[in-house]
Amino acid sequence: MSKNDVVLDGLKIFSESDVHRYLADLLDFGPYYGSNLDALWDRLSTDVERPVKITWVHSELSKQRLGDRFDKIIQIFERTKKQDIDFSWDDKFDYVLE
Repeated sequence: MSKNDVVLDGLKIFSESDVHRYLADLLDFGPYYGSNLDALWDRLSTDVERPVKITWVHSELSKQRLGDRFDKIIQIFERTKKQDIDFSWDDKFDYVLE
C-alpha cells in the first residue's frame, strides 16, 4: 500500500464531519481545508497527488449513518475519478466501497 492508498473505516464514521476529518488527515489536506463538500472536491480534483485510492471499509454502515450525505460524498469521488479518466492521466484517483 503506497502513501496514497488510504483506508476510510466506516466503523469510526458517525457524521459527515468525521469523513472530512479522516480524509483531511489521511490525505494531508492541511490546516486550511474547509471540511465541506466543495472543499473536498477542490482537494481531490486538484491537490491530491496521484495515484490515490480510497478504500472505504464498512461503507454500508456509513451509508446508513450518513444517508444522503454519503451519496453526495460518493458523487464527488465519482466525479473526481471521471475527471482523471477524461484528462487521460496515467496516475488517477480511484475508490472502492467494501
